[in-house]
Amino acid sequence: MKTTFTVTALTFAALFSVGASAASLVTSQEAQAQNLQSVGTISVAGIDGSPMTIRDALSQKAESQGASKYRIIEAMDSGRYHATAEIYK
Repeated sequence: MKTTFTVTALTFAALFSVGASAASLVTSQEAQAQNLQSVGTISVAGIDGSPMTIRDALSQKAESQGASKYRIIEAMDSGRYHATAEIYK
């Protein structure tokens, strides 16, 4: 339940982002519709902040791995966030 809420919050925050990101967040439906090819996964951990902070960290890490898009597949909050994303070129 908490993981679902966090993933939903991250996705919702992404929809209203005004700043440009290094890599774009996509939903699983968008990844499928665009026929994106996965090139692996990335994780960020120990982040103390808002869902937007997590999204920014994932976006920057995805870009550093050469990805243009990413999809959040796991997010946990036990005082400090941990999130995993699938990345696409």
